[in-house]
Amino acid sequence: MEKKDEKEFLILNIGGTFNKVYNPISGNLDINKDNNIIKNIINKTKIKNIKIDGIIYKDSLDLTKKDRRYLVNYIKKSNYNDIIIVHGTDTINITAKYLNKYIKDKNIVLTGSMIPYSINGIEATSNLFLSYGFLLNCKKNNIYIAMHGIVKKFNKIKKNRVKGVFECL
Repeated sequence: MEKKDEKEFLILNIGGTFNKVYNPISGNLDINKDNNIIKNIINKTKIKNIKIDGIIYKDSLDLTKKDRRYLVNYIKKSNYNDIIIVHGTDTINITAKYLNKYIKDKNIVLTGSMIPYSINGIEATSNLFLSYGFLLNCKKNNIYIAMHGIVKKFNKIKKNRVKGVFECL
């Protein structure tokens, strides 16, 4: 039974490696244009206080300023205060910085995966629930990034492209 004061969460799926699946015709890893991967992860739990919306479905290298403006407007119109954004890791910092300029009244955690869930689901699943657990206890509105066991304010974490992991700055 749900408590009346239980937090409600929104997961915004905008694409990234997290969502990539093998395309047997082209031989490429393509981004799924649905929320089935995230739904599959959530449905294996008893968590019921999450809504999932897919809104862009792009590799983060292909995101434009127009996409980021759309994301900001979508978040501003949302009634949710606690939001997880599934994002590609290559430009996650750029989007986080952009969100920080325009959104001050919500708790937002951007996360992703450097290995597609369809290949090995451990990283995607752990990063998603790292984000969820953080937001469950977070009281201060801000923009955060959650990757590889670390959750930090967006400007305190960065992808180390040599080591292939996210690290604290």
